[in-house]
Amino acid sequence: MDSQPPANESPPSTTPSNIGEIVPLYSSYLWNRVASLIPTSNSIILGKFSNLFRQTFTKSRRVSFPLPLPSEFPCSSPNISSDTSRIYAVLEEIMADVLSNLHDIQKSLDFWQSRAEGSNARKAYFMIFERGPVAFVNESKNFVRKSLSEDSAMQHLCQSSSSHMSDRMRVLMELRSSLASFLAQLYVELDKRGEDLLKNPEKSLPSLLAVINRLFSNLEGSFSHLHAVRESDSSIDGSYSMPLVFDRLPEINEEGSQWTDCELTDAINLVHKNLEKLNSYLSVMVGKHRKPRRMTLYWVRYTCGAVGLSVFSIWLLRHSSLMGSSDIDNWIHDAKEATMSFFSDHVEQPLLAIRYELFDTFRKRHKGVMETEEVQLTQDSLHRMLRNFCEQDTREKIPNNASDQEMLEVVMNRYEKELVHPIHNLLNGELARGLLIQVQKLKLDIETAMLELDQILRANEINFAILAALPAFFLSLGMLTLLRTWLKQDSRAQGRGRIARIHRRLLVVEIEKRIMQYQSYIEQGRDKDAENVFGLLIYSLERLYRVVEKPARTSGEWDLVKQDLIELGKPQQQTSYKLTVTQRLVKVYDCLLPTLQRQ
Repeated sequence: MDSQPPANESPPSTTPSNIGEIVPLYSSYLWNRVASLIPTSNSIILGKFSNLFRQTFTKSRRVSFPLPLPSEFPCSSPNISSDTSRIYAVLEEIMADVLSNLHDIQKSLDFWQSRAEGSNARKAYFMIFERGPVAFVNESKNFVRKSLSEDSAMQHLCQSSSSHMSDRMRVLMELRSSLASFLAQLYVELDKRGEDLLKNPEKSLPSLLAVINRLFSNLEGSFSHLHAVRESDSSIDGSYSMPLVFDRLPEINEEGSQWTDCELTDAINLVHKNLEKLNSYLSVMVGKHRKPRRMTLYWVRYTCGAVGLSVFSIWLLRHSSLMGSSDIDNWIHDAKEATMSFFSDHVEQPLLAIRYELFDTFRKRHKGVMETEEVQLTQDSLHRMLRNFCEQDTREKIPNNASDQEMLEVVMNRYEKELVHPIHNLLNGELARGLLIQVQKLKLDIETAMLELDQILRANEINFAILAALPAFFLSLGMLTLLRTWLKQDSRAQGRGRIARIHRRLLVVEIEKRIMQYQSYIEQGRDKDAENVFGLLIYSLERLYRVVEKPARTSGEWDLVKQDLIELGKPQQQTSYKLTVTQRLVKVYDCLLPTLQRQ
């Protein structure tokens, strides 16, 4: 079981054109060379240390979609050996790495597809402004040169953009197809061999390792085909200069004797080595074809921001105390006073006024601009004046229950008679007395109106205080809304808001479409395409599994949701049942339901 390095494995070339590509491969290459110098009989100790590190590292990684193995595998059964546990850890690591690479490929593929579907102006903008400053200078020079020499400079730029995007999309789609087929084959094999691994691990482990070795060989052939097809017409220099070569297990007899612990350790280490080679290879390939980084995409904005920040810093320095200016201190003082004034006028005083109204106003209602006692005194004085005038005019006793209105009619009748001879009656009659009574009546009416107005103002003081506090209320409401959005992380599928729910429901729709597409390919006899779609189905299930776990645990539905997702991944499950499960996911579970506003 000695694993020798391949004969065609040589140190990577260090030409200037591909230094940036091969740096990630040096660690794998050097490790392979060092491992080949260690005797096989002593590799058990090295393997144990290596496996211990890998197990610790795997536990710290994010949880991936469960393997299609029995629920009691590998820890709950007393028949499980340490070798089986190590194989289980290797399988988990393979699944996690393949799904992670698929996710990176899918993100870049989605980006290039969105750019390819844009308008010609959008494509030209990408080629000039979203590929970094070096591409900006080169494309600008080419565009100006072609504009002066030709009439189709814009058309040439759009064609170049389309070629740039389509080349990357084709390579990424081929990488995705190869990884999806590898994932589907591994998943189906584990689903077939799960019971045998649990019942007879001594016999099943060598067979499983042989299957994994064959899957790596098939993946190597798929990548070699990619190199052969794309090496000649690729527009990306150095993309295909280093083909992937996996180490292989020697031919084994699956029905023969059991493997020794040393042989199993070497086989597991070889699988780990091949996985490291795969990750290093994909890091180079995806790195050459991936979407530009955020810093590259928005370098124009960042440059403008940096220039603006520099100008602002210089301006700030000129007005600072370092240059002998007190402008900044004055501005800080003014801002502090304005903030305190705003807080006092729109927060503190309105709240104090509301508190005063709620606790003190009803106990101090008698105090105001016009008090009830003053009005009562004026009314009593008018009543006595009317009574005396009526008794003198009629020479009769006025009843105690006579109203002011009745007595006022008597006064007005006498007043009208006195006006016939105003000058004579002003001096000798009752005209002056009647005028004074009317003045007293007018005073009473004015005081009564003022008392009612004062009561209206008192009743609305709390409304005025609330109105004064509205600016601070709306400002606080806006800040709370921003804080709520940040806490709920509504823009991601792991959040709890409406947008996160929509993203999770769209993942269920994607899973349903791939289930139907898989069934369609099976019926048409297109087994290779069906295998590819099944691998993408496992990838979509892993994405939904990862984003729905936290909200499902919060709502107490995680165990049922997890079981339904596992059912959707079983290769032998009926398509009709899978479609029923997808309908149950979006109609029953609260973590996948739409918000009430959208129902």
